[in-house]
Amino acid sequence: MNFDNPANLGVLACPGGESFAEEVIGHLRGLYRRHFERRVQELAKNYGLDRDEVLRKFNFIRDSLSPTAAVPGDVLGYRCPHIRVPARFSLFANGEVKAEILESVRGKDLFIVQDVENHYPVSFNGGKMSAVMTVNDHLMAVLVAVDAAKQAGAEQITLVLPTYPYSRQHKKKGREGLTASRVGKIFEDLGVNGIITLDLHSRDIGGAFNAMRLENLHASYQIIRSLAETEEIGGDMVLVAPDTGAVDRNKFYATTLKKPLALLYKERDYSKVSSNALDSNISVIKLLGSVKGKTVFMADDMLATGGTLLKAMKVLKDEGAKKIICAVSLPLFSGDAVSHFDAAYREGYFFRIIGTNAVYHEELLKKEWYISVNITRLFAKTISRLHQGLSLSSLLDNRAVINKLFSETR
Repeated sequence: MNFDNPANLGVLACPGGESFAEEVIGHLRGLYRRHFERRVQELAKNYGLDRDEVLRKFNFIRDSLSPTAAVPGDVLGYRCPHIRVPARFSLFANGEVKAEILESVRGKDLFIVQDVENHYPVSFNGGKMSAVMTVNDHLMAVLVAVDAAKQAGAEQITLVLPTYPYSRQHKKKGREGLTASRVGKIFEDLGVNGIITLDLHSRDIGGAFNAMRLENLHASYQIIRSLAETEEIGGDMVLVAPDTGAVDRNKFYATTLKKPLALLYKERDYSKVSSNALDSNISVIKLLGSVKGKTVFMADDMLATGGTLLKAMKVLKDEGAKKIICAVSLPLFSGDAVSHFDAAYREGYFFRIIGTNAVYHEELLKKEWYISVNITRLFAKTISRLHQGLSLSSLLDNRAVINKLFSETR
């Protein structure tokens, strides 16, 4: 965070992003406290001053820069900055959404958080009503929040969207729109300065904007750490890319884990639309490589109906795979996908699925076969560095921290 002007950081949660935002804010407060304590300790040591004297002078400078006459709290202690920006979202009978920001955000560096794949009831009208929202509803809530922030004078607006909306609509195969890019253009035209997201379905989306930044984070470190706790990585393991689009992702894991890579090649019947996990448009799946007697680890960016993954698991089991573990950055589990995976687990098709909390999903957390890894600290670090104007290189390319993890566990 910016230590010269800590008062200008704000995090605003849209209805679907409340849970994610709360965790991010908690991590930001922890980061802020540690930065503060470290800075005080270094200054006291470098200048040969008493710690209380440094604290007093530090807080004096902060108070003098604050827009308010006095900042509450002990002048000889740590005082956490006010990070959360309160807002009221109203839902009208005809489905319209209204956003009201309840305190000044003029001149603030504002981060607006939304989980567009949260399909559990969310609160409106000051808690007086709740509603289950679609992706389009959540997207509209973001748009009105951005508009409210611009009208209120926010200096910088960054969207925190763990799941990028319409990310699968990025290729033009016929008379269809490039909706993933168009959604981003709408945000850019509204005055959004940047978007922070997780494991974007296609890198091409980021090249569609004129000036808006798109920071694409990766959950590979958190997933590998969970995998190491779940399975003996030093054993007989093979990485399998569930389709050609996931080759680069699984090649990264194979290189990092120093394991062989296999590929499942699938053909689709695009005249048919996948309706659920058991009725997908996949017509043929072939395995390139060997999995006989081995533990299989498959990674993909998202799991929607799960049809691809379930068919892949059955093929791998038929090919002699001993155990199957999957990882998905965005566990959407749309429709009745959870029940289909329950059935597949009972039949022994897989051992575990590792997902992240990028998508709010209460039902998944109750399942024996599901492991959730928390990526809110990664987003908090990204927000902190963007606010300070620091490099994101080590967060966007996390190979160094993964190698450090392995060196510590050896």
